[in-house]
Amino acid sequence: MVCGIERRDPKLGKPVIELVPAEENLEAKDLLEMVNAGLLPIIVMDNPKAEFWAIILENIRLHPDIAVNTGGKIAWAFCKNSPKLKNLITEFVRNNKKGTLIGNMLFNRYLKNTKYVKNALATDEREKFYSLMHVFQKTAGKYGLDWVLAIALGYQESTLDQRKRSPAGAIGVMQLLPSTARDPNVNIPNIEQVEPNIHAGVKYLHFLHDRYFPIGDMDTLNQWLFAIASYNAGQARIAKLRAETRSLGFVSNKWFKNVELVAAKRIGRETIQYVSNIYKYFIAYRLILEKKESKPTIQR
Repeated sequence: MVCGIERRDPKLGKPVIELVPAEENLEAKDLLEMVNAGLLPIIVMDNPKAEFWAIILENIRLHPDIAVNTGGKIAWAFCKNSPKLKNLITEFVRNNKKGTLIGNMLFNRYLKNTKYVKNALATDEREKFYSLMHVFQKTAGKYGLDWVLAIALGYQESTLDQRKRSPAGAIGVMQLLPSTARDPNVNIPNIEQVEPNIHAGVKYLHFLHDRYFPIGDMDTLNQWLFAIASYNAGQARIAKLRAETRSLGFVSNKWFKNVELVAAKRIGRETIQYVSNIYKYFIAYRLILEKKESKPTIQR
């Protein structure tokens, strides 16, 4: 899959679409979410996938008349001589497709009722980003954390709104409980104010990273993805999910397409969507910063 960036050809005076490879951790529905929210302008993907997700994501506009490839086919692929697997999948699709009772229940539970990504680049939202970026830069720099990833977490938690309060008592941009801010591992007072609030949230994320996901056989991106998942669901729960992932033969040191699969089964889609959204905001923020010739990366 590729993303499209529209530019104007100075010679022809006509728009030209430049195709660039999509981030490897983003799947088709992730990219469509980003287009739906205005985080990406256009993407190229298989028509059946686009038609399906256009039913769910209301801002998707399809352009079947614009094609970069035609004549391809999409189908299930099996190893030779796998009649039992073929029959099993055929029966499952027939009995659980959209329109059946179970199919409709799954469709509504896991697709229609999901907190999809928002437009973090809309005018008002971008102004909040620019107004707080210096705070995140200053604070995240103290802890070796990429400030763009930190501000992406802040946007997911509160849309960068210090006035926000949760029913559970979480406060501000980073949606911290006062008890978390008072913990000796954080110990940041006055989280009712925006700068201490951001400082406390960043310090807590850094604590989760350094205590539970230090540098080792886990790559840097996944260290921070697991820290983010722990920020949402708690470290103890994430540790159990990693252990189960390992017992099932998946890779316990990779979040996408590994631990997230077990998490979806055990605790539902909230944490899955949480981490996914933050990663998408990170990509979107990075794109607008690249236009300003600034290219931050996740680094330790």
